Amino acid sequence: MREALKPLRQANNTLRRLDHVFAAVDHGSLRQAARVLRVRESCVSRNIVALEQLLDMQLFDRDVHGVRLTEAGRAWIDLVRAHYEGLHDALAGGGRGHQDAKTVRIGFCAQMGRAFVVRLIDRFRSLHPDVSVAIEDIPHEQCLAAIRRRRVDIVFTHGLENASLCRSEIVAHERLFVLLPVGHPLAERPAVTWADLADTCLLIPVGSPQDPVLLEKIASDGGPTIQVCRASDATVILRVQLGQGVTLAGEGFAGTVAIDATVWKPISGQSSTSSIKAVWLESNPKRALLRLVGTASNMVTATS
Repeated sequence: MREALKPLRQANNTLRRLDHVFAAVDHGSLRQAARVLRVRESCVSRNIVALEQLLDMQLFDRDVHGVRLTEAGRAWIDLVRAHYEGLHDALAGGGRGHQDAKTVRIGFCAQMGRAFVVRLIDRFRSLHPDVSVAIEDIPHEQCLAAIRRRRVDIVFTHGLENASLCRSEIVAHERLFVLLPVGHPLAERPAVTWADLADTCLLIPVGSPQDPVLLEKIASDGGPTIQVCRASDATVILRVQLGQGVTLAGEGFAGTVAIDATVWKPISGQSSTSSIKAVWLESNPKRALLRLVGTASNMVTATS
């Protein structure tokens, strides 16, 4: 019996090593990969080294800033990834049957773009009443894995990088709003600029989807100091209420959520909007997903 189970154990070991390799690829950091996988960083490193030894190939260059694929590693990842995702899909019950084919699972991981998604779902339901829509929040660091393993069919977010095997399309631009404590000197203005916030701390929750281009523009425009906080959205809002900084959201969120002891103000001038991406797995064959993407594209065309 023990000998009969040996190939299964070896397969499980290889799959676990692949999980750690691809988590490191997606997040560019052993520490981030370990956090997502809920294991120790040393465990991730050990499994990557074991696979490199098995392949007789160095997959990653490592330095103080994280890990990045070697040229040989990138070629190997591109070759293997589709098989890896397909295996995970099969083990998770990839053939989920007719009922799943009639359901589109949408992942959401931002406080921006919600107004567009509401309009999209309303439009989609009117066009395809036979298709169900399921929505769930996805932590930003889990978006790519959730898409590739088809836990969700499509994610709406911004700042998502390294999306190999995925397609992405900008579907909306949303005006940015800043949340100020009511006692802030700018609280009475109709709108504020980044320069107005130059002496302010902009609080960004850790793991929150961030548009790197937007953050670079904010810094270049002489805007606020950006502080990434190890805190949830709720804790960041509490800090704003206590006068410890400000935070951002899109117009759709700001227009519907009132928060005690704070006030939402629109950003004006340069870098006052954020782009929202739809990201989905290119090989996902679900017809309902393609219809949703088509509906989103038509809405973008109609407003451009």
